[in-house]
Amino acid sequence: MSFFRITLNRSAIGLPARTRGALSALGLRRRTQTVFRPVNVSVAGMLMRVKELTAVRRE
Repeated sequence: MSFFRITLNRSAIGLPARTRGALSALGLRRRTQTVFRPVNVSVAGMLMRVKELTAVRRE
């Protein structure tokens, strides 16, 4: 099974609630935190919402 390696690079301070909600759903709370999530459509949709804030690699 493959995973996305997601790292939060920029803070969510001052951003809309939907953007902050997507980060929360991905499990990202603080800058430079890294999480692994499975590759699926719902995770990909959340990543599209926060693409400017994160760095993503597929592993």
